[in-house]
Amino acid sequence: MRVVLDTNVYISAILFGGKCEEILKLANLGLFEIVISKKIIDEIKSVLMEKFYWPDKQIAEAIKYIKETTSIVNPEISLTIVKEDYADNKIIECAVASNATYIVTGDRHHLLPIKEYEGIKIVSPMEFLRL
Repeated sequence: MRVVLDTNVYISAILFGGKCEEILKLANLGLFEIVISKKIIDEIKSVLMEKFYWPDKQIAEAIKYIKETTSIVNPEISLTIVKEDYADNKIIECAVASNATYIVTGDRHHLLPIKEYEGIKIVSPMEFLRL
């Protein structure tokens, strides 16, 4: 099973732990595969730098950990499913390109209301852990 995590899930896991960190730990146990794209990695870097003022070295360590625990895909498609926030489309693009089963997100405004796209279920971290 392949899963795409939204940037907010990575940020929550890194900064606050909890359910989002638990998802990463379960993936490390081999229960499922987390798939990520360069665009998602770039957004994680940007958020850690611009919103949380992390130094470059600390960001590099976080990204190294993420890369070690995920499979990287390069989506060759461009979607405009989320018109209110075009940046969210990169999450769906990654999921489609990797034939993911789930997108896990905390985005209640744009992604969670979609619920499903082309057979890919869009769920919250708590919903995902219940599965």
